[in-house]
Amino acid sequence: MKELTRYSHACLMTLTIFFVVGLTAIKAQNVDILIKGGHVIDAKNNINSVMDVAITDRKITQVAVNIPVNSAKKVINAKGLYVTPGLIDMHAHHFAGISEERNGDPMPDDYTLRTGVTTSIDAGSSGWKSFKAFKAHTIDKSKTRVLAWLNIVGEGYLGREPWEQNTGDMDAKLTAMSARINKEYIIGIKVSHYKGGDWISVDRAVEAGKIVNMPVMVDFGEHNPPQSIEELFTKHFRPGDIFTHCFAAGANNRETIVDENGKVKPFVFEAQRNGIVFDVGHGAGAFAFSQAIPALKQGFVPNSISTDFNNGSKNAAMKDILNVMSKFMAMGMDLQTVIKLTTMTPAKQIQREDLGNLSVGAEADVAIFSVRKGDFGFTDVRKTKVKGTQKLEAELTIRAGSIVWDLNGISIQD
Repeated sequence: MKELTRYSHACLMTLTIFFVVGLTAIKAQNVDILIKGGHVIDAKNNINSVMDVAITDRKITQVAVNIPVNSAKKVINAKGLYVTPGLIDMHAHHFAGISEERNGDPMPDDYTLRTGVTTSIDAGSSGWKSFKAFKAHTIDKSKTRVLAWLNIVGEGYLGREPWEQNTGDMDAKLTAMSARINKEYIIGIKVSHYKGGDWISVDRAVEAGKIVNMPVMVDFGEHNPPQSIEELFTKHFRPGDIFTHCFAAGANNRETIVDENGKVKPFVFEAQRNGIVFDVGHGAGAFAFSQAIPALKQGFVPNSISTDFNNGSKNAAMKDILNVMSKFMAMGMDLQTVIKLTTMTPAKQIQREDLGNLSVGAEADVAIFSVRKGDFGFTDVRKTKVKGTQKLEAELTIRAGSIVWDLNGISIQD
């Protein structure tokens, strides 16, 4: 009987030990996803080295060297890869197919997540009259975080003619009211495609921006003859307002930042020093190496790299944000800078500094890239070609703690 009691007691002790060890192991696995051994680039936190990134409950919980693998439910081996905050595309178009009049631009998830973009900002496809439809049709249906520049034209992009020439539909107060009501999604005011020889569209957008303390983005390429960008910068813009398509060329309808002798105009440097923001906004017709290459060589660096993603640009010279970033690397820009210009700096420009970083407590938007080596060609909208030896490719994208793109299955453990 004593032997049976001792045996029962031993079994009980063994089961207790297994239970405690198992419970400890469960408690130790408090990390949902551990990204292990990648080269982390996070400009906001001055990180540019091999580190691990831990994600729990949709948040970044730790960025450190050698986080224990037994703390994680899923481990992603990122050795030899680059780990960055999810990219922010400052200038895109996503008002897709809601009517025949709309330009039918693609839904964001089909193109953003596979390129590491977790935040895409629609640049004025909707105005105060149409934002509700845009929100229901695109914002509410996307895994991608979609934000918006609100067009100063109430209808937004409902065809360039006559809608975007209608100054009677450019109402600063109603635009500001819509921006304030929808401030979770609207981050600024947009002007584009206006052909009038006056400043009505810009001034009303700036008026709306002042009411709600938001920046204004201006596409200034439809005037014939071109209006003065120096006057735009010095007499109409405020610090923080954004000049998009900054490397566009087109003497017939827009003044360029680089003159006919290949020199950056002095007032451009001064404007940037005074807080005017210069955004790439590549697009189907708004990026020329004849502007970008001399500007970069003379020390003019744009404040943000964006795509102007739309139906016309996605299969043309632009292609996607990684192609544009790789294009800048081919022109001599380093990887750290192209990541900064697609993460930290656009987040500051739109007054959303909770985005574009891997700070502890931030929502876990993460991109993992490879840098392919080889012989690559990059074109501009004028069919000029530049060769490069590096090209970015998105291996994996995490949006709000969930894996939404995995090119080669690195999240699946062997």
